[in-house]
Amino acid sequence: MDPDSETNRSLAQGHEFDGQNSESPAESIRPFQLVKYFSLTGFLVILVFTLGLTIFISQQAKGILLKKSDDYALLLADNLNHQVFLQFVLPTAVAFGRIRLRDPVQYERLELVIHNTIHSFNVRQVKLYDLEGNTIYSTEKSLVGGQGMNSPHYVKALEGKYSSELVSAPGKGLAGFDNKRVLKAFYPFRAERPIEGAVGQVLGVFEIALDLTGDYAEVSKFQYLSIAISLVFIGVLFMVLRPILSRAEKIIEQRNEERRRLEEKLHHSERLAILGQMIAAVSHEIRNPLGIVSSTAEILQNRIKKYEPDNRLAEVIVEESQRLNGIVTEFLDFARPQIPRPQPCQLSDILDKNIRFLAPTLEREGIVVERDYQSTMTIEADPDLLYRAFLNIFLNAVQAMPEGGCISVKTSLPYGPDGTSLGVIEAAIEDTGSGLEPGQMEKLFMPFYTTKNRGSGLGLSIVKNIIDGHKGGVAIRPGTSGGARVEIRLPIARD
Repeated sequence: MDPDSETNRSLAQGHEFDGQNSESPAESIRPFQLVKYFSLTGFLVILVFTLGLTIFISQQAKGILLKKSDDYALLLADNLNHQVFLQFVLPTAVAFGRIRLRDPVQYERLELVIHNTIHSFNVRQVKLYDLEGNTIYSTEKSLVGGQGMNSPHYVKALEGKYSSELVSAPGKGLAGFDNKRVLKAFYPFRAERPIEGAVGQVLGVFEIALDLTGDYAEVSKFQYLSIAISLVFIGVLFMVLRPILSRAEKIIEQRNEERRRLEEKLHHSERLAILGQMIAAVSHEIRNPLGIVSSTAEILQNRIKKYEPDNRLAEVIVEESQRLNGIVTEFLDFARPQIPRPQPCQLSDILDKNIRFLAPTLEREGIVVERDYQSTMTIEADPDLLYRAFLNIFLNAVQAMPEGGCISVKTSLPYGPDGTSLGVIEAAIEDTGSGLEPGQMEKLFMPFYTTKNRGSGLGLSIVKNIIDGHKGGVAIRPGTSGGARVEIRLPIARD
């Protein structure tokens, strides 16, 4: 954008604004009154909304804390069931013939297993009830022997279902920071099989009490702190309303500029579509007379050889006709949609087919091909279209090494940063040519762009269209030995 034009426009807007002020002083005050009114009412609205939102978020945080604690209690109870049955019930039954917790030795064994399991966890108390509701074990020994447990949670656990409840007791502070909150979880104590897990009958009921007092106190402190911060924030917001409005105006202008750029891209796409239609029509018109010229030249070549064996004029016509036919074919491939006809195939077979076809050329140019097929996964793809796409890539690699070199062909299964499969197979073709400059890599897939003296510049555009039609991806990067590396990723066939 021209800075001088921007300056002139700003001056013109300034003169217009000054003119409005001189015509009506009330008009110059109205925007300030509007902002002031908006600031005051906005302050009250935002204050009420923020306080309500803070309370809502705090309540949600308490709900999430309770849900996480409940999941944690379930996991702990499941582990406790597993440890008690495997480390206490089975060994004790084998050693003593039956379970009798009145036996001090057995009781101490059970207590050792339970304490080792809940060690370093925030567990306030563990109880074990028998099927009649009697307390046969407790981390507080004074509670052992209690009878008559028949709460709904205990009954539910006897039916093989897990349940829990949050028990609260008021503290001494006015803010409620020291209110006692305990999560009591009831879990059926089941017989287990060593490998399959808890599948047997219910032998009793575990009651696990988790102390959530400290966690809830932190949430309450967070709630009051959030309210205080909200008040401070709203006060600061009241002071910066004007810059925010100014920034909003700039953002709107930026979005308008972005919309104009998107419109330009849309127009460019429309022009490319029209160009493709024109290319298709012209190519069809050229191909028919070109075929007549080529066939006539071949007949003429055969006749001339009888009388003038050294005359290569007809041969030149045939060669140039074939080259022109190749260009016309590229135009048609670019203009018409490449619709794949997928079928199960091996990517390595397609690559080998290309290499066999180019074998005479590779041998003549002194180019060696190194293959490293690390994956032979089956893909759903059109082998003919992929053959044409890879043929373009191989030909580009050959043309990039006029003095010979090496082409490396590798297939692999890439994995993400977390070690999971990306569900694609990658084919990487790398040459040892002169490579490409960074500015060129950004334009390689543009139609009609080429770095060679001859060619239509549509080869890589056709490759991209074919790979996109297979819902894959293609990228060109600098090679490890100075050349270019083309990476193509295709989705693996799903069962």
